[in-house]
Amino acid sequence: MLIETLVYKILSAPDAARAREYGHTDTDLDARDGYVHLSTERQVGETLALHYAGQSGVHLYEFAAERLGGNVKWEESRGGQLFPHLYAVLRLSDAKRHWALEIDAEGNPVLPEELR
Repeated sequence: MLIETLVYKILSAPDAARAREYGHTDTDLDARDGYVHLSTERQVGETLALHYAGQSGVHLYEFAAERLGGNVKWEESRGGQLFPHLYAVLRLSDAKRHWALEIDAEGNPVLPEELR
């Protein structure tokens, strides 16, 4: 049995709406940096807290890195951690799972129970 490496893409409400319209992600940050920013299961909570605090309508997509065409590179980023970066188009149809994230009492998006 093949064990898949799960990676996650967080999208703000406007980026999620654009992704649904296009069928793939298209964020300003990814366009500027030249790759799609992804997180591992261990990194996604911190990424969510650092970059999406106070936002509602945030969406989370789960992908198997091995099914993204071999274009995932593991590169050093925040605090020396290796983050998955995709050098290709990230199609929503390739997602294994998707969540529209709930917000907590402070108005911050929270991870789904199965990822906490």
